[in-house]
Amino acid sequence: MSDEKRTGDKPVPDNVVNYLNAAQLAELHKIEGFGWNIKYIRHPLFQDPVVFVSSADGNSIGILEDDGRLNLEYDIETREE
Repeated sequence: MSDEKRTGDKPVPDNVVNYLNAAQLAELHKIEGFGWNIKYIRHPLFQDPVVFVSSADGNSIGILEDDGRLNLEYDIETREE
């Protein structure tokens, strides 16, 4: 049995701009210049989406906070950990 929780949802939806606010979009455009991109968007029940981004080499993962900050010291468990 698989522990996959997504049921047909893509890790990064096609309409990603609908999940990001203005501050997050501005920061995303900045960090994309350094090779970062959205890895996936997590949708916790009854909470705002959480946007995970990864570095170009895949060695760093962070959260794009609501205020646009890139948080590399988050306290959320991911499946890779």
